[in-house]
Amino acid sequence: MSHALSFDPPHYTYDDYKLWEGRWELIGGTAYAMSPAPSVQHQSVSNKIAWQLETALEHCAECRALLPVDWRISEDTVVQPDNLVVCHPVEGAYITRAPELVFEILSKSTALKDQHTKFTIYETEGVRYYVMVNVEDRVCKVFHLRDGRYIKLADVVDETLSFDLGKCRIAFNFGLIWPR
Repeated sequence: MSHALSFDPPHYTYDDYKLWEGRWELIGGTAYAMSPAPSVQHQSVSNKIAWQLETALEHCAECRALLPVDWRISEDTVVQPDNLVVCHPVEGAYITRAPELVFEILSKSTALKDQHTKFTIYETEGVRYYVMVNVEDRVCKVFHLRDGRYIKLADVVDETLSFDLGKCRIAFNFGLIWPR
């Protein structure tokens, strides 16, 4: 009779996560290293998205743009969207409610997680708009939550899209985010 060794990976919680150094995400108790650090292109695009969101939200008292911040979804799930817009008060070190708008900038090391795992999390948690930014192809896939499911609005290269955030409506020019 042979005895097969079984290996159960550790199931981490937020208390574990808080102690880790470096950038991590925790999804369903599994740790994901956010490394290597984002490329120069990734950071450039993220900065341009942040600047445009800040500018678009200048006159909206309810909503604000954030750069990666912990979104504690549950005891064993914490994600850090690249760029996000929240339209609710934020207190403390992390957010606990769904953002209205999330941008994830795809990279080779995160693309599958962003396109599948986080897509499902954002859809389930009620993120109104999810934008996947492919820097290599210079195209953004924009999804809108309708009746609890994501519907693809468009593949955008340099168009301007309007986002209805509930308390504010912003126009976002995708042509301004790409590296020159």
